[in-house]
Amino acid sequence: MEECDDDFDSLFAGAKKIEHLIEDQNQMPLASPNNPEVSEPKLPHQTTPFSSASFEILKCYGRFFEDRSSRLTSETDRLDVAGGKLSVAEILRLAGERYIQFFTQKADGFSAFFHPYASALSGISVDDIRDVELVHLLLAAGEEVSRRQFHLATGFISRCLWTASDSGTPVQRLAFQFAEALTERIERETGRFRGVNEERLARCRESMALSCNPAILASHQGLPFGQLIQFAGIQAIIERVKNARKIHLVDINIRSGIQWTILMQALAEQHGSSPIERIRLTAIGAAEREKMEECGKRLQSFADSLNLPFRFDTVFLSDLKDFSEDLIQVEEDEVVAVLANIVLRTMIARPDCLDGLMRGIKRLRPTVMVVAEVEANHNSPSFINRFVEALFFFGAYFDCLEDCLDREDPCRRTIEGLHFGEGIRNMVAAEGDERFTRNVKIEVWRAYFARFGMAEMQLSESSVYQANLVGKQFGDGNSCTLDSSGKGLIIGWKGTPMHSVTCWKFS
Repeated sequence: MEECDDDFDSLFAGAKKIEHLIEDQNQMPLASPNNPEVSEPKLPHQTTPFSSASFEILKCYGRFFEDRSSRLTSETDRLDVAGGKLSVAEILRLAGERYIQFFTQKADGFSAFFHPYASALSGISVDDIRDVELVHLLLAAGEEVSRRQFHLATGFISRCLWTASDSGTPVQRLAFQFAEALTERIERETGRFRGVNEERLARCRESMALSCNPAILASHQGLPFGQLIQFAGIQAIIERVKNARKIHLVDINIRSGIQWTILMQALAEQHGSSPIERIRLTAIGAAEREKMEECGKRLQSFADSLNLPFRFDTVFLSDLKDFSEDLIQVEEDEVVAVLANIVLRTMIARPDCLDGLMRGIKRLRPTVMVVAEVEANHNSPSFINRFVEALFFFGAYFDCLEDCLDREDPCRRTIEGLHFGEGIRNMVAAEGDERFTRNVKIEVWRAYFARFGMAEMQLSESSVYQANLVGKQFGDGNSCTLDSSGKGLIIGWKGTPMHSVTCWKFS
């Protein structure tokens, strides 16, 4: 998430009135993150003073309300949007509204009147109300953790876990994972954390790399994001290598490799008019050598079935920091295309290693580099900012899982508990070098790529069209959203940005 204070005043006009009211009552300016020297006023109806973290979380919710609340301006609109059942994002926004009302009422006893989204929970189902209340407790727990009031936080977490479940509604599943993460953070802060064993560390790394296993294959087939990324990204590569006689594809941290079957099929269709001498794919990986080799065999078999001249090479590394362009043999007349699919994020915590990887890629002189990444800011030094951003981001993912996979699907349980659960724990509970689950938004990547002389190229209408066709197959046909960002594409779920796809060339 960006710093969450840009538009707070304009959005929450009512909240601003509350600040003026408090100032009038106390004849002193109100403390805020921008004015930390001012002591916080003590109000007659306030049992505990607002902390700076309280205002910070209110500002964060202000940004989320501004971005996503246009559909929730009335109870009628709210029900029309969801057909009587609220999405996870809508429940999170209602819980945020209730949370803000709680604090404003706590401040002066009647300030909820000023809140522009103040509304009762009437008109929605009992199950949704319970989920709103559950998220409210979770937000209160996060607030107390940020204030280091661990005894209060523990009480809120215990109440969360009365209702939260790893097998219930998507909100209950989401709250369960975040409650567990908050518990681990408290244990770390109070010296009771026993550390991460090797088995769990491997799971954490796997959650970042999203290696090829049954749960991930099910995720690819059952969820839209991987397929949207692949159709849009591979189409961009096809358009820039289709006239080449020798094509060299470089896949950084290859997984199933299924995306390359799309390219092979497209090139096979034009094989007669423009013969291809060879397609070489170099797969770079830092885990599961055997699975990389199995991937190569499957792709070789597929290429043979299409009569395409194909060669599969592997570059196995213990760590991507060891990557060097010398490890890849590029012939002078080969056209090189690079795919970096949800992998650069794994090196954000190690900028020197990321720089080395990018320098090595640049020396390969690729015609095109397609980059797909998570479109979220989970790299803020502020715990509460990360907590809020992660809650909305993973809330959209859990909502998507609810719409696309059965609740009892074992692969869904693995995805939620292992891949998302470990990511949430690392993002929420860990700090410093131990917090390696980090994401940044496309604007940050653009500024970073500029350092290497990279220029963004426009994703074609065909790329967007291909992605749009795939997206309509999921949910109600309109749940998966596509929005342009500069020359790239933002893939979302019910309005929440999830992933970005961009296309680059080196100068």
